Amino acid sequence: MKFKVLIERDEDGYYVATVPALPGCISQGRTEMEANQNIKEAIELHLKCLAEDGVPLTTRSGVREVAVAVSL
Repeated sequence: MKFKVLIERDEDGYYVATVPALPGCISQGRTEMEANQNIKEAIELHLKCLAEDGVPLTTRSGVREVAVAVSL
């Protein structure tokens, strides 16, 4: 199973990783690689908790990812 992960650098220099398809699933790391490893573990734990609570995974239909260029 694959999830889109967003990684951005915060004001303290840490890399913060979030999973749009799993609200509340967030992790961080000192490096981008560490954040990537940590979010993988967070996703696994998040999915395990959802399964234990009997919460089904839902997919968002009609959602597309697009990039928009603007001029400043």
